[in-house]
Amino acid sequence: MAASATTVTSASSKRNDASVNGSANGASMSPVERDAIETKYRDFFWTYTEEPHRTRRLAIIKAHPEVTKLCGHEPRTKYVVAGVVALQLALAHLLRDTSFWSWKFWAVAYVFGATSNQNLFLAIHEISHNLAFRSPLANRLFAIFANLPIGAPYSASFRPYHLTHHKSLGVDGLDTDLPTAFEAIFLDSILGKAFFCTFQIFFYALRPMMVYRVPFTWVHWLNVAVQVAFDYTLIALLPAYFSINSLLYLLLSSFLAGSLHPTAGHFIAEHYVYETVTPTARNPANGLEIPETYSYYGPLNFFTYNVGLHNEHHDFPAIPWSRLPVLHEIAKEFYSDLPHHRSWTYVIWRFIFDEGLGMRCRVKRKQGGRVVGGGSTKAKVADWKEDEIEA
Repeated sequence: MAASATTVTSASSKRNDASVNGSANGASMSPVERDAIETKYRDFFWTYTEEPHRTRRLAIIKAHPEVTKLCGHEPRTKYVVAGVVALQLALAHLLRDTSFWSWKFWAVAYVFGATSNQNLFLAIHEISHNLAFRSPLANRLFAIFANLPIGAPYSASFRPYHLTHHKSLGVDGLDTDLPTAFEAIFLDSILGKAFFCTFQIFFYALRPMMVYRVPFTWVHWLNVAVQVAFDYTLIALLPAYFSINSLLYLLLSSFLAGSLHPTAGHFIAEHYVYETVTPTARNPANGLEIPETYSYYGPLNFFTYNVGLHNEHHDFPAIPWSRLPVLHEIAKEFYSDLPHHRSWTYVIWRFIFDEGLGMRCRVKRKQGGRVVGGGSTKAKVADWKEDEIEA
């Protein structure tokens, strides 16, 4: 039976000894030599191999061709999204006269608001794969609707960056889910990681634009216009139902959803390397296989469109949230031995306090993949095909 990644022996307690003392010459190494080895491989986990999901997808289809029938849109998604949007508007109405600094305001925002807006973040993730409707245009427009309680426009920009993450998993300069060099250098400490986890919503929102830019299309402009009109309506046009506190509630919900909140653990759990590995494993010449995607099997998948089934999602991005558990059961022999998580809360706690985990615990590759739409990123401006961004 596969061991959960959350039960693997702490990397901080074994990494140094296993990598240096465990070597043939480790016992005779001086502290200076040890530090030299540690410094040399204090970097991301570099690999020259292809990302694993395409290979596993082909193997699963060969063994279980019926899984292709699971692909397609999920009609229930639109009803779930509508219900969560209605819930957030109802709570924004009820809190219109409640002080922003009151414990009640923050408690409701943390328990209900953050969970709801995380649900909407991941609804937009589903919709970005065209899994809510058959029509690409309907998906683009519905993503803008799902964006409303989040308070800031992002659904149109999220899609091209996220699809590139799939096409170019771990590729340096293309996959904007990877921490930048600045983050790796300045946030790779307990305090730095705590800061990152607290404010990670801003890192995920701003980092892609620092790596490369996508052009604004009519979808982006519509996303901005609709969101600004919605926010203005809340604070100015419907004073009997909403107030500035209503908008502050929605924005606080979004912030907490990407902060120290149990559901925010998925941001870290999905691709940070949680296995006990030695620093020399970061040397691609050693050819050691490092897991780069981790699934989470736990109750919070209920609120998050099964995003925890992340290996399954990367293997088959065209399978919607409701059928990912079916895929897992059909192809269980491909997933049962993969490292995985059982608790997103523990993922956050261990990420912050385990010295063996940090911003550099990501698999990177210098080649392969592509920006969706093709083109170069030399000028940090992707050569996108506009129709592909809008599709």
